[in-house]
Amino acid sequence: MIFKRFQWDILLRVVLMFITLSGAAFLLANEWYLYELPLLPVIIYQVYDFYRFHKLAQIEVEQFVESIQYRDFSRNFNVSRAPEDLKPLRKGFNQINTAFKVISKEKETQYQYLQKILELVDTGIISYEMETGEVVWMNESLKKMLLVPYLRTIHQLQKRDVPLYEQVINLRPGASHIATVHHEKESFKILLSATAFQTEGRKFQLVAFQNVNEALDETESKAWQKLLSVMTHEIMNSVAPISSLADTLKNRLQQSVEHLDNSNGVVEDLEVGINTIKRRSEGLLKFAEVYRNLNKITTPNLKQVFVRDLFENMHNLMQPTLNQKGIEMEIILKDPELMLDVDTNLIEQVLINLIVNAIEAVKDADQPRIILSASLQSNNKVLVKVTDNGYGMNEEVMQNIFIPFFSTKKHGSGIGLSLCKQIMMLHKGNITVQSVEGKGSAFVLQF
Repeated sequence: MIFKRFQWDILLRVVLMFITLSGAAFLLANEWYLYELPLLPVIIYQVYDFYRFHKLAQIEVEQFVESIQYRDFSRNFNVSRAPEDLKPLRKGFNQINTAFKVISKEKETQYQYLQKILELVDTGIISYEMETGEVVWMNESLKKMLLVPYLRTIHQLQKRDVPLYEQVINLRPGASHIATVHHEKESFKILLSATAFQTEGRKFQLVAFQNVNEALDETESKAWQKLLSVMTHEIMNSVAPISSLADTLKNRLQQSVEHLDNSNGVVEDLEVGINTIKRRSEGLLKFAEVYRNLNKITTPNLKQVFVRDLFENMHNLMQPTLNQKGIEMEIILKDPELMLDVDTNLIEQVLINLIVNAIEAVKDADQPRIILSASLQSNNKVLVKVTDNGYGMNEEVMQNIFIPFFSTKKHGSGIGLSLCKQIMMLHKGNITVQSVEGKGSAFVLQF
């Protein structure tokens, strides 16, 4: 509406000038020169007024364009002091500036919301220019995940983790891929997802790093549970008759011993063999029963407990053994009010298993030491650590340490750490291991 008034002002000037020039032309054609003289100043004034009007409008438009170019939407065009003809134009400019200001605020608000959302999510996100590799943006989750303060280019990732860098670079837009993040003492699985976009002739790639270690652990745990269930069922069904048959053979042998020739010790050999079969079959039945009980743990009895109470119980329980073996156990708890929502009996069983393993690991150390610690992380997750200065373990052992039946001990059953992992999964938590061969290990419980 305002600019229509401005257009009408221009049209009115053009019409008046046309009428004046037409009248002057008419008088000139009829050679009425005397009447032509009064119109001459009018024509000169109209031309000057039109030029002045156009010039002022041009200056106003240039100032407006300049404010738009530099995004100075706070600029205000004074309407009250403007010439009457330019007041509609200035009002229009002010309205456009106000509209741009509102749009700019909305975009800034949306950007701030997006920034906060991307900072809050656990998924790591990075955006970089595909041609130069220059990193445009990366969120805090990715910095914590990769343990880097900043990446100037995506190629700097190569110095920290070559396999991960190659998988990121080779990832095509729209594709997803399971990769591994390698740290000095641990590694975990992530899902890489990529998308690409183009702006101002530059192509960018945005890559999301989602930690799927817990999801994969849960899937793997369920698969092992199903396998163990089938195995224990088949073992018990197959071994139980063997144990019963061995018992029957032993009784029959004792009843017939007086009728047999034992001059060469044959009867004694038979009795020893039957006893061995019975003892090993009973041992295998107990072994299978333990694994069947492992699968029966389905619902923890959760309640709020102080971490200090858990640690005190562990200290009272394990101190006699530690003193006997000359092992020092240090407890570190900076926040005495730190609490966990756990099944006390199950978590104590986890800590006992880990401490017993640590005692075994430090038996040959010069100054055997075990540290039991807990801390609250910035993401409100509680970490409980059992650290030792024992012989540590290599990469292969760390990858297999939580698999059922796997054990590095000569007489180990491979059930302890499998049980620990299942208990932590029931608590919606996780257990990981960090180790350096020859220097020690740390088992981390994350709640």
